[in-house]
Amino acid sequence: MAVATKPAEQKIDPITQEMLAAGLHFGHRTSKTHPKMKPFISGVRNTMHIIDLEKTKEKLAEMAEQLKKLKAEGKVLLLVGTRVQHRSLVQDMAKACGLPFVTERWIGGTFTNFGTISKRIERLQELERQKTEGEWDKYTKKERLLLEKEIKTLETNFGGIKKLTKIPDAVFVCDPKENALMVREARKKGVVIIAIADTDTNPEEADYFVPANNNAVSSLQYVLGKAQEAWVEIPTL
Repeated sequence: MAVATKPAEQKIDPITQEMLAAGLHFGHRTSKTHPKMKPFISGVRNTMHIIDLEKTKEKLAEMAEQLKKLKAEGKVLLLVGTRVQHRSLVQDMAKACGLPFVTERWIGGTFTNFGTISKRIERLQELERQKTEGEWDKYTKKERLLLEKEIKTLETNFGGIKKLTKIPDAVFVCDPKENALMVREARKKGVVIIAIADTDTNPEEADYFVPANNNAVSSLQYVLGKAQEAWVEIPTL
């Protein structure tokens, strides 16, 4: 009598399982999908496109290698995430890696007119120095309030990049569609673009991209976490 055997268990890729759990595969509605993203889509669920996580895994590896290369060569990387769900995550990575960042609106000319931007950063640094060294004591209360207001505005706009002394070599952007102006400036100035490309994005606007949901916090945490791991792994030469 033949003995019944159990079917062989299907091997589960742990990395794919992690990405599934983080929701990297959920794209936008099919009506919003950019044609250039179709090669990275595996199907449709409830009118939403599903991202092919096997291709995401490949692109994550490419992203990690590029970040390691940039770090090893001592290049400057700027982090950009201006949507509400991006801000704290980008700031956390920037703090952990010692990187400049932009989490408020992109100021036009940050790349293409860096000389002017540098003057605003110098103004912020000078006001902070004056305040710290007590040079404001000579001003009236109203004048000090106006200076405080100026510092607050400058800090909001330039606080994350006030240590930049030149245009960065590369930028990591959470949503290139949301930051289209930044992408145009980066391409014009030859800044390497690394991006999270959701299904509504043209991936060809980036030099390196990861096909993934860039709306869900869990997905953003996963991709930024992998980026952070890659950056801190390789010490500067």
